[in-house]
Amino acid sequence: MNIAILGTGMVGATVGKKLTDLGHKVMMGSRTSGNEKALEWVKKCGANASEGKFSDAAAFGELIILCTNGAVTIEAIGLSGKENFKGKTVIDITNPLDFSKGMPPTLIPELTNTNSLGEEVQKTLPDAKVVKTLNTVNCEIMIEPSKLSEETSIYMSGNDAAAKEKVSEILRSFGWTSIIDLGDISTARGTEMILPLWIRLWGALKTGHFNFKIVK
Repeated sequence: MNIAILGTGMVGATVGKKLTDLGHKVMMGSRTSGNEKALEWVKKCGANASEGKFSDAAAFGELIILCTNGAVTIEAIGLSGKENFKGKTVIDITNPLDFSKGMPPTLIPELTNTNSLGEEVQKTLPDAKVVKTLNTVNCEIMIEPSKLSEETSIYMSGNDAAAKEKVSEILRSFGWTSIIDLGDISTARGTEMILPLWIRLWGALKTGHFNFKIVK
């Protein structure tokens, strides 16, 4: 599959590398073609990897994955050309974190409690099928949940059942066996609001290699 990764940070680089290893063709998008981080990523990933502007990547991808800083996600979508998302499944891994006052970040108020970044992405892209997932673990666990000593769960939120099944296939290829469908895109409010707790656990545990286990 042709897949677009929007964002050149650690999440985009890690998820993109895993996808190329699985045999997908992946284009990493950024504000400008020839981005230094993107070029370094292409060199590391080999023949299945390429890079370009946000709009190049969005046009290329049959599936588009948002890996940008949450504060600029909507701006990045605009730079990508909304027409390039029409009819496509969009995996949203972003979180509405505000780092303007340093660490630990806070949540952007207008994107919490009665709203979410996932919902804003869907509103911005009404002709796309947005699925929120993978935003509750660090990037290494995203692509290799077996790094943890026990099976844990990953969550999905989205309005389209077929899109969620397509995303489930990607998640299973990463090694996830417990995938919990929370419901429509408004349920992204819950997973995004886990982040303040996740960040403080990261500080207390001195590692990002953890996840929440659901016990019934």
